[in-house]
Amino acid sequence: MHHSKDQAESAGLRLVPESKGALELPLVEKQFVNFMFFRVNPDWRKLDHETKSIFKREFQGVYDSFQADFLLYSYSLVGFDSKADLMLWRIGLSLDLIQDMTAKLFRTNLGSYLETAENYLAVTKKRTFIPEDGLGDPQSRLHVIAGGGKYHFVYPCAKQPEWYDKACDERDALMEENFMVGQKFPNIRIHLTHAFGSSDHEYLISFETDEPRDFLALTEELRQTPASKFTLRGMPVYTCRKRTLAECLDALG
Repeated sequence: MHHSKDQAESAGLRLVPESKGALELPLVEKQFVNFMFFRVNPDWRKLDHETKSIFKREFQGVYDSFQADFLLYSYSLVGFDSKADLMLWRIGLSLDLIQDMTAKLFRTNLGSYLETAENYLAVTKKRTFIPEDGLGDPQSRLHVIAGGGKYHFVYPCAKQPEWYDKACDERDALMEENFMVGQKFPNIRIHLTHAFGSSDHEYLISFETDEPRDFLALTEELRQTPASKFTLRGMPVYTCRKRTLAECLDALG
């Protein structure tokens, strides 16, 4: 039997070798990391106390229903920032759940008074963040206890184009030097997550501490490192105070 020319060319066209089975990827459980900043509409403050109390309890109920799905922390920016009033830090294994939770929060009555000031999404290269349950080592580079500091400084980071002219090993060495500077401040936990491909920023760097003065000292030292020369300036830094969600909502007025 003779095949047509088109059939022959089609049969011979292979961009990749035929796989004998499904592609096996390493079983590395990454975590999705989300910093979502909200700004409250001024009309919220015009509501009477009883109505606000009912709306806040509804919002709290939706928030609590996702406690089993995320490492979940709430922060107030009231008095610190003009762009946002509330931040939710969510760490989990599912992007769908991040979207589902956000949609349900916006469907609440209080949610109708909230606007998204900024939303940052990143991923860890392995399962990094663990809860403060007494079972983890807070100094481990493999496991980082999340939500341990009173203050959280969130810094979206992008690099100059020249950064990517360097070899991967050289870039890693420069970033490692930044972490070594951070070791001089043992009461500050530095979190580096990767945002390349999901936003305009290559990294999300955040700092947890109980003492804001030490963070200011650390940033001064980091500005002197070689890696800082490749960092784009003018990126926002958010100062966040860890509070219970009830306290964060009360601070909205």
